[in-house]
Amino acid sequence: MINPLPKTGEEACTKRYQEISLADVPLSCPRPQEAVWNAHPLVYLPIETLGEVICPYCGTHYRLHSE
Repeated sequence: MINPLPKTGEEACTKRYQEISLADVPLSCPRPQEAVWNAHPLVYLPIETLGEVICPYCGTHYRLHSE
């Protein structure tokens, strides 16, 4: 039996809505703290323009909140 890879960080792309701050820009999905072994390819999302964006791979909705 093959042992699965160890999990590190949060599971990738499981939260369908996330609020982020300007400190999180540039925004990528999956997020840096998420495990990437089980995720879609890394994609950078242009949240600065409209203040919100949806990942085209997993559908996670990101919203930029003011601090």
